[in-house]
Amino acid sequence: MKKNINIIIDNKIPFIKGILEPYANVRYLPPSEITKDQVKDTDILIIRTRTRCNENLLSGSRCKFIGTATIGFDHIDTEYCKQNDIEWKNAPGCNASSVGQYILASLLLHAEQNNYSLKGKKIGIVGVGHVGSIVAHHCRTIGMTVLLNDPPRANTEQNDTFVSLDTIAEECDFITFHTPLNRTGIYRSFHLADNSFFKKLRKQPVIINSSRGEVVDNKALLTAYQKKEISDIIIDCWENEPDILPELLESAFIATPHIAGYSADGK
Repeated sequence: MKKNINIIIDNKIPFIKGILEPYANVRYLPPSEITKDQVKDTDILIIRTRTRCNENLLSGSRCKFIGTATIGFDHIDTEYCKQNDIEWKNAPGCNASSVGQYILASLLLHAEQNNYSLKGKKIGIVGVGHVGSIVAHHCRTIGMTVLLNDPPRANTEQNDTFVSLDTIAEECDFITFHTPLNRTGIYRSFHLADNSFFKKLRKQPVIINSSRGEVVDNKALLTAYQKKEISDIIIDCWENEPDILPELLESAFIATPHIAGYSADGK
């Protein structure tokens, strides 16, 4: 079979080698080497969040399909793809179980090391998609009271399942973020947790972020911790990865390098 299709695959994606070779010319590159020059004669990209698929990378190329082995897709300029007939697909829910287990384990460890019971504690879950729904299930199972915030679902479903972000800020002992990153629009989530959000907190909650780093303003998060507006930080996703705030790293109860979903089943 003559191979007329060229594919570039992020070389950090596991279990994929050998699958597409019978059908195409395949190259495996580290994210730093997936450049405009390399992509020029490529028909398909299979990438992760480290590769920003925008006009700078794609203009003048043959690329007509982008597959990202991630839940999020904020690293793909979807409008540019639409205008240039480039199809793209993400993998929603692929690592939801793993992230749910990360949150549960983090809560249990925090309770154990600080000698208290999670039963009856109130947790606010911001973003109730694949991951948030699993987190909610785990938290109810261990006896926590769960408050849910998800404006897109609230507007669609029109019921009393969801509460406002202000209610989460006022009532919760824990607040965990599981939203996609939207920089603009009615459901903008960029810096959803900012200085004004932290000033509304009433119970010095533990703040957890395993969604996207930019959902939580990291400087504001550090300031809130220093001012004792929050009691602790559990953080897996950071702004400006890998150039993170060293002081935030040192302050966190749990600090991990964006690996909450890095399990075999997730991959």
